Amino acid sequence: MTGFVDEGQAVEGVAILLWAADASRPELLHTPFFFAAAAAAMEVPVEMYFTAASVRLLVPGVAEGLRAAYHAKDVATAMHEAVEQGVRFMACSDALRAQGLTLEALIPECRGHGGAVQYMVRAADRRWRTLVF
Repeated sequence: MTGFVDEGQAVEGVAILLWAADASRPELLHTPFFFAAAAAAMEVPVEMYFTAASVRLLVPGVAEGLRAAYHAKDVATAMHEAVEQGVRFMACSDALRAQGLTLEALIPECRGHGGAVQYMVRAADRRWRTLVF
């Protein structure tokens, strides 16, 4: 891995938690995907954890057409570009239940379940960096 080096130790990955960034606030949605794609382009493994209402972004058709006033791309395009760089999307099991969704109803780019425990494992690992949006 070519990733980052911090205090002599290679950073093994970046875990991004989408919590407040959801379809009701499209102005917040581009940045997490741009950061994810940038890290992945630098060959740093990236996992994005969709929780709370952000899990709805993984429903087919929801991200299409969502955009901030200052972005030419819609959120679905930003998501697709992140996945093309190697970003892994994970849906929180509790958020799925709260939103009345199943893993099977989500876009194929979603790689499975990943919630509080998986994210906290990453957060507790000194070799990983975490971001919250």
